[in-house]
Amino acid sequence: MGSFENRVAIVTGGATGIGGATARRLAQEGARVLIADVNMDLAKNNVEQIQKVGGVADVCVVDLSRSDEVEGMVNRAVALWGRLDILVNNAWNIREPDGSAETLSESAWDYAMSVMVKAIFLSVKYAVPHMVKTGGGSIVNMASVHGMMAARGVLAYDTAKTAVIGMTRQMALDFGPKGIRVNAICPGHIVTERIAEGWKKDPTRFRLIESQYPVGRAGKPEDIAHAVRFLCSDEASFITGHALVVDGGLTLQLQETFGISQAQFFRDHPDTQI
Repeated sequence: MGSFENRVAIVTGGATGIGGATARRLAQEGARVLIADVNMDLAKNNVEQIQKVGGVADVCVVDLSRSDEVEGMVNRAVALWGRLDILVNNAWNIREPDGSAETLSESAWDYAMSVMVKAIFLSVKYAVPHMVKTGGGSIVNMASVHGMMAARGVLAYDTAKTAVIGMTRQMALDFGPKGIRVNAICPGHIVTERIAEGWKKDPTRFRLIESQYPVGRAGKPEDIAHAVRFLCSDEASFITGHALVVDGGLTLQLQETFGISQAQFFRDHPDTQI
């Protein structure tokens, strides 16, 4: 018996990457998983991977910027399996280039806030009543180290991920009395399938990225999936409103000494291009 036997989970953005690994991890633990994504082919492929090893999963194509589709996503999970216990708000997307307050378009800002902030509000809004019916549940919102530290030229992403952390804390207060825990995860650089393809074309820069992590490597989707599994488990029953940093130590570093270590890296690897 897995730790999530007879529980039902929704994973948004669950076709590939962090969401894909999370869907597989929850299914491995016995959960019945609804993979919600915009890419039907990739979502179906992940469902097939889960089913091949005896897991239970289905797919739902959803535009998270639309309230009616988010409500339909939640209703589909309940229609399929009769309940909802776990919600992982992982999906994100930027349809237009990010930028500074000067360069970012209004439409890019509006869309980013819709799919990375409003979508979480809507998913939780429709999920909570079903979780309450079965005595509670667990919600995990995917934030980022960008929600804790800022980067140049990514106003929409940094703002959205900061908002996710704030939403998580507030929701934990509202829904704790209802038996629902709400936590966030702040990943560092995670090498998803799509990102891995890019790094194959630029291995020297990837070597630079990995050197920035005290553990000596960038993250894998499975690293985040394991953290999701823990936060959703009974072992984490006294944890709520927490933003769990899973970044290989990236954000621990004092910037002035970090800069010195990077200078040393370039001396040791003069062929590195940035």
